[in-house]
Amino acid sequence: MAREHDLVLGVDVDNVLADYTAGLRRVVAKHTGRKETDLGPILRWSAYEEWGLNDQTFPKWHERAVVEERMFRDLEPLPGAAEVLHRLSERGVRIRIVTHRLYLSGTHSIAAADTVEWLDSNDIPYWDLCMIARKGDVGCDLYVDDAPHNVEHLRERGHQAVVFDQPYNRDVEGPRAQDWYEVEKLCETLLFGNPRLFDV
Repeated sequence: MAREHDLVLGVDVDNVLADYTAGLRRVVAKHTGRKETDLGPILRWSAYEEWGLNDQTFPKWHERAVVEERMFRDLEPLPGAAEVLHRLSERGVRIRIVTHRLYLSGTHSIAAADTVEWLDSNDIPYWDLCMIARKGDVGCDLYVDDAPHNVEHLRERGHQAVVFDQPYNRDVEGPRAQDWYEVEKLCETLLFGNPRLFDV
């Protein structure tokens, strides 16, 4: 098969490759005595206000999850992510992990080490790992992200970005992927330029 070269796919981690919300849900339930089923979906981008958290308490819960519970090592991978990324990598696409996990000072070494361990243990292929807030600075041909502000910022700077569907980003304009198989289909047109029609 002919290989495509010099194409870079920028992939977010939390709620794109790994189920961050489910991981944090387990930690909050464990330490509050609440049932996980009582901690429902996050319907808008916020500090998990649906669970009673806010801008002051969310960082503390995040830190507890990352440092005490080592959550970044144990998150569930989203279905199809490794499989699809392997297929894209075999076609010559350079997978660049682009995540803003260096969120709280004093936790960077744990966040970085556990991210690498998680990527390797879940067989996620990648060439580069960029932990950065301004994702457009790392120069990818296409990005996959769930955060509305990230997608909007990338597009404002002229970058292509696929919205990875989550309840809190439904008002963001597509292209949108419901899962990793739809990401793969969108790559046919957005990365490879193949004029094929897909129900995505």
